[in-house]
Amino acid sequence: MTTATRSEFDRGIALTRHADEPGRYEAELGPGWQIGSGVNGGMLLAVAGHALSLEHADHPDPVSISGYYLSASTPGPATVRTEVLRSGRGLSTGTASLSQDGVERLRVVASHGDLSTVEGDVRTTAQPPQLPPPDQCIGVEHAPPQLIEQAALLERFDLRLDPSTVGWALGQPSGNGRIQGWFRLADGREPDPLLLLLVADALPPVTFDLGLPGWAPTVELTVHLRARPVPGWLRVTHATRNVAGGYFEEDAEVWDESGRLVAQSRQLARVPRGA
Repeated sequence: MTTATRSEFDRGIALTRHADEPGRYEAELGPGWQIGSGVNGGMLLAVAGHALSLEHADHPDPVSISGYYLSASTPGPATVRTEVLRSGRGLSTGTASLSQDGVERLRVVASHGDLSTVEGDVRTTAQPPQLPPPDQCIGVEHAPPQLIEQAALLERFDLRLDPSTVGWALGQPSGNGRIQGWFRLADGREPDPLLLLLVADALPPVTFDLGLPGWAPTVELTVHLRARPVPGWLRVTHATRNVAGGYFEEDAEVWDESGRLVAQSRQLARVPRGA
């Protein structure tokens, strides 16, 4: 059984169930989701999260998912093996392992539920970031050519960055450790919980804003999903408060068109090489 293939993102997370091995799926990691020579970590998390969604029939949505990145993934075939650890009334928990040619790339532990059952249950003091309108922000078409060459996935995004957080692109990083902006897919696919896993890792590394250019390999990424997003733009903010010992944390918040916080994440990543 193969999943829907309307959008390039859907094709990117598409899975074929293995006929003879329960819990095993085959995937094809596309070159369009590369950063440098590797595949984006959020995209890999979406592939693994999708496999677990198929294993949890009554719990289609990742609620909390953590991935440990063991080796760099490359475009091409991949295998995802899942194991259901617990099936409960409200949550099901499982693990997934994504490998290529017998080499494990990603190990995931996740709890899945049904986010449609929690609609309207909101108690928060969190506020969405205040951004200029999308047409007053900086689009991917204005990115330095060398950045696009190193990040093919940016061409799959309609990404509009807050002008106050893109001084690094002009050689003038603010030093605040924050990058934020508007996000949607370039082909018009509307957001859903699996796409939020990609969005949590979609912006340039916040170390760019600290004057530390280069891609930052993810060690671990955890995403908490709070609600299914409504159609439209997503507001995304990435920030860090600590760079030490060759590592930094990157905290992300994702807000939907209705102004609701739909996802939060934290990742630990290595400081870019040469920084």
